[in-house]
Amino acid sequence: MVLKVFFPSCCSSADSGILIGRWISEQNSAVILAVVHFPFIPVQVKQYLGEVQHMTKVSVSVLGSWSNSKQEKEESLSEFLEDLGTIFCHEPWIQISKEGDSKFWSCSTLQKHSKNPQEEEIILVYYDQRKVMLSHLHPPLETAGQRAEDASKLSAIFDTVARSQVLFMTDRYDEGPIKLTHWQSDGVEASIIVELLKQASVPACMLLTFLLSLVSGICRSRVLTFWPLSFLWSKLSTCEQLGHRLQHLQVISSNKKAQNQNQLMRKANIFVSLLIDVALGILLMSWLYRKNRIGHLADTLIPVADHVAEELQDLLQWLMGAPAGLKMNRALDQVLGRFFLYHIHLWISYIHLLSPFIEMILWYVGLSACLGLTVALCILSDIIALLTFHIYCFYVYGARLYCLKIYGLSSLWRLFRGKKWNVLRQRVDSCSYDLDQLFIGTLLFTILLFLLPTTALYYLVFTLLRLLVVIVQGLIHLLVDLIDSLPLYSLILRLCRSYRLAAGVKFRVLEQQDGKPLRLLMQINPLSYGGVVQTYRLPTYSCYPRDSWASLCKKLFLGELIYPWKHKGDKQN
Repeated sequence: MVLKVFFPSCCSSADSGILIGRWISEQNSAVILAVVHFPFIPVQVKQYLGEVQHMTKVSVSVLGSWSNSKQEKEESLSEFLEDLGTIFCHEPWIQISKEGDSKFWSCSTLQKHSKNPQEEEIILVYYDQRKVMLSHLHPPLETAGQRAEDASKLSAIFDTVARSQVLFMTDRYDEGPIKLTHWQSDGVEASIIVELLKQASVPACMLLTFLLSLVSGICRSRVLTFWPLSFLWSKLSTCEQLGHRLQHLQVISSNKKAQNQNQLMRKANIFVSLLIDVALGILLMSWLYRKNRIGHLADTLIPVADHVAEELQDLLQWLMGAPAGLKMNRALDQVLGRFFLYHIHLWISYIHLLSPFIEMILWYVGLSACLGLTVALCILSDIIALLTFHIYCFYVYGARLYCLKIYGLSSLWRLFRGKKWNVLRQRVDSCSYDLDQLFIGTLLFTILLFLLPTTALYYLVFTLLRLLVVIVQGLIHLLVDLIDSLPLYSLILRLCRSYRLAAGVKFRVLEQQDGKPLRLLMQINPLSYGGVVQTYRLPTYSCYPRDSWASLCKKLFLGELIYPWKHKGDKQN
């Protein structure tokens, strides 16, 4: 049999004493948790272990003795350590000794009550108690009380260390009859600032919860269900982002304790994401209100809008002639060109009508950056959508005309083949047509076919312009999604304390010598950065269309509309 002894590396310099830990018979392993120093009273040690076992539900007991002497061991100490095995009655009794500055330790077992004692091969595994405690490789809290651990895994060792947290609350400076050495022997890790923040967070969270419940109640009121407000709330990406941040604030201010590691990391990631978002928004706001940058921006906005309108007019004049040498239907070409030129004229008049108020609007819009950089970016996306609304109208008009002709040609093509579309059964059925129907169908098919190139050219040009605007909005929303979903706290934790995000363990051989126990070092394998992003990525509410390339090409060919805003229920989880 192979006996595995898991020894905490923080106890390698501890004074002589007895080893406290848990014996796992299924794995023939001993997990050492702490060292109790001499002198001590055995009755008090048993009473203390009983209290710890009652609180942690872990069968903690005295497993053996530990001897650390820079000089040669005295025979009296050796005999005393052996006699402790009869007092605490544990089988087998483990004896670990470190002599001087030697890098090899001696480890042996005593089996006084066994009739046929057998020599066991011993493997001494060192582990960092602090990293194992904080690595969260142990089972979740809701399953920690179960006794059905898998004997073939290391989860029992991590579970033992995690559930023995009460044992690590006492340090060497506590007044008491028992002195322990463990990973927090020099003092429990704590911070006065953190404790004060914990105390102050309770009333702050209560106030924030009340305010958020009031805001969410207003948002769910029947006032927002009326047509204009409901339409704006569902179409504007700023409203979507504000609702998304409102849900984040409700998660942070919740007084419910996190049930597992994923929920805790999700709250921390949301909190850090909000802090960085608001900090970047305040920096943007301070930059905008310096040196009258908002006034310069308002003065630049009108000439840019006029320049875009002039370019569109030149483009329409080019389409009304002979674009690229193509022969167009002149009547339809003139009608469509004048129709779109009139819309551009209306748009220029609308922009010049709002020009006296643009600076004031931008001044108040700049204040919204204090809500976060993502809110400011969503407002920028909405402003772009409003400034390019005439391009969207051109695209819709061209797409509707093109779609009407495509579906008309497909229906008339079925007429030539003696087919028709069955609306009730949603399939193509055979049908017989008379001579008049075929004659009218031929005339309509010819007219639509010869008018299709002119309509298709306008549709192609305005679709490319619309795709350009959608790409710009998509880049903005990709940046918003990056800020919203990137697990910044997990990435910082991976960079500074990688053992907190553990993916597993690995063993490294330290020393091996005949007649001495094999010494291994158990190390924590951290998650990769890609694994951190994939595991702790936050859900987002994207406003950018996420159609596949095949679906997008099909929509473009059939003339279906490409919506710049997300539909209701399109949530990315």
